[in-house]
Amino acid sequence: MGKLSTHVLDTTAGKPGAGVKVALYEIQPAGRVLLKEDVTNADGRCAAPLLEGGTMRAGRYELVFGAGDYFAAQGAALPSPRFIDEVTIAFGIADPAQNYHVPLVVSPWAYSTYRGS
Repeated sequence: MGKLSTHVLDTTAGKPGAGVKVALYEIQPAGRVLLKEDVTNADGRCAAPLLEGGTMRAGRYELVFGAGDYFAAQGAALPSPRFIDEVTIAFGIADPAQNYHVPLVVSPWAYSTYRGS
């Protein structure tokens, strides 16, 4: 079986984003359902996969990262309201037997992602 993982890279400081709150939602016909919440470790990663085994199912998901709170805690000079605050990445899992790695590369002014393995 596959697994879902993530990590955060802070491009402003050139280091892993440690202490970023991460929430995983499954998108169902009735709306979003919270599956898991975690905080990134010193390497910018969640300690365990967000989904694996029987919890890894095909479907639509969202990862929500507390980037604005992270940058505020780092002492970054942020406008009010913040330009980048919560970053939501909507994605799909087509084949639960594969690994899906969804990283966030972020600064207070921009972010990007890609599908890793």
